[in-house]
Amino acid sequence: MTQKPAPSAAAPRPLTADEEAVVRSLPHLVYALPRAIDAAMVREKQLPTTEYLALMHLSEAPHRQLRMGDLADACEMSLSGTTRVVHRLEGEGFIRRVQCDQDGRGWHAALTDAGLARLEEAWPAHLAAVRRHFLDHLAGLDLRALAAAFRNVAT
Repeated sequence: MTQKPAPSAAAPRPLTADEEAVVRSLPHLVYALPRAIDAAMVREKQLPTTEYLALMHLSEAPHRQLRMGDLADACEMSLSGTTRVVHRLEGEGFIRRVQCDQDGRGWHAALTDAGLARLEEAWPAHLAAVRRHFLDHLAGLDLRALAAAFRNVAT
C-alpha cells in the first residue's frame, strides 16, 4: 500500500507588478532617504541627523534627560555610537552627562538650554528636508493607513 504524500503548504502567490515595484524600491528608500535628509541638515545647519535626533529625543523626555541606553534605543543607534554623538554634543555645550540618582554606575544625557536652542534653530530645516525628500512624494495617499502598515511591518 502506498501512502499519499503529505499535503504541502500552499505555493507562494507570485507578486503583482505593483507589489514587486514596492518590494524592489524599499531597499533604495531605506538607504537613500536618511542620507538625503542628513546631507540637507549638514549643508543647511551643520548638524548631522544623528545629532538632531539625539537633541529631539532629549527635548521630548521628562526633565529633558534620558539614560544613555534609552537614548540609544530612541535614536535606533548602538550604545557606543550614541556615546560618540553625546560626546560631540557635550563638547559643544548642547548636552551634559549627569550621573543617575538611582544607580551610581549609570549616566543620563541631559539637554542644555543651548541644546534646546540649537534644536529649535535646526527644526525648520529638518522639517523642510523631511517634506521635500519624503512626505511631498506621498501626496494623495492615506498617511494614517500607511503609518499603520509601516508599524505592522516593523513589529
